Amino acid sequence: MQTLVTHSRPGIELLKNPIAGCFGNGNLPYPQERKEEMKENRRIQGTKRPDRLPSRKPSELVLLEQIRSRAACGSSHGVRLGIGDDCALLRLRAGEEMAVTTDLSIAGRHFRLDMHPAESVGHRALARGLSDLAAMGARPVAAFLSLGLPRELTKPSGRSPSWISRFYDGLLALAEAYETPLAGGDLAESPVAVADIVLVGAVPRGKALLRSGAQPGDLIYVTGSLGGAAAGLESLAELAAASEPAAKPPARPKPLRIPRDFESLLAPHLYPQPRIEQGLWLRRRGLPTAAIDLSDGLSTDLAHLCAESGVAAEVEAAQLPVRSGASIEQALHGGEDYELLFTAPSAARMPRSVAGVPVTRIGRVLRARKGSPLITLVMPQGKQPLEPHGWEHFS
Repeated sequence: MQTLVTHSRPGIELLKNPIAGCFGNGNLPYPQERKEEMKENRRIQGTKRPDRLPSRKPSELVLLEQIRSRAACGSSHGVRLGIGDDCALLRLRAGEEMAVTTDLSIAGRHFRLDMHPAESVGHRALARGLSDLAAMGARPVAAFLSLGLPRELTKPSGRSPSWISRFYDGLLALAEAYETPLAGGDLAESPVAVADIVLVGAVPRGKALLRSGAQPGDLIYVTGSLGGAAAGLESLAELAAASEPAAKPPARPKPLRIPRDFESLLAPHLYPQPRIEQGLWLRRRGLPTAAIDLSDGLSTDLAHLCAESGVAAEVEAAQLPVRSGASIEQALHGGEDYELLFTAPSAARMPRSVAGVPVTRIGRVLRARKGSPLITLVMPQGKQPLEPHGWEHFS
């Protein structure tokens, strides 16, 4: 069996989403028909996932059993054997190959305990991997999570549930919405909070969307809007700076209070929605010649696609779907939007939207020429090179 491996580089992610339980009964825009289907599956299975991890004295075995109990109630079409054995057993359909991706989330680098609700940290940990699968046109099969936490984050605080319980609220709500069962992982005490997630997907053999197929003359498209995540991060940082500062954050800091009128502005950053349905639709119709998800920023991710395809690109600034409240710089370099960037032949009939998400043409693919910029930005005052200034570790 051939394995397709992708790995995106997460950027800095820093709200409060009203997720009260595992099934996302807040404001996440999950398709209504999918929620109804999940309810019916749970009715048939006769199972109900606990709303929270019980507040018993935490230990590794107790926590693992609680996580297993919650994870067991999700969709499991592709999981033959999940949490509880030495390995999980996955079942793919005939003619499929496996797509695998992994991402790290580290406190102080990808999130801050004093700024992010635990629900958001869990949601984003899974959303990154789902976005990679979407870019390949793969359907999700299973997730595996290795979680390292300081002991304080496993304990309830008064009447409030533990940080780990709320983390799983966010992660499992998104997993349920996209039918991605948590099939295994690991749990350990750690001096710093860290989540390492592996996503397994499936795609018909030889049909995966790759970064390497763009051709000169193709048009460049993006789904959704750009810059919302970067604008949300900027607003969140300003909100945190305006709050009462602490000389040294405590081991278990209280989450930042998010005013209600900030929630819609911060949601794209803290609760991004992976474009699984859009990726599947595009792959089934064979429209894209190349694709990538926008995790590191348009300027950086388009450079990755051009490098893999051996082409150059031209982007029209006036055509960029900049999200309300964001700047053109944030749309070009901000990252963390988790939209799909793809190319398609100029003759392809591209719809204006896919599964309710807008699709916008933003440029075209050019022949790579020695001495010419890899990416050119077309501005009202003329053309200029577009250097990749998105997220990059160790830079």
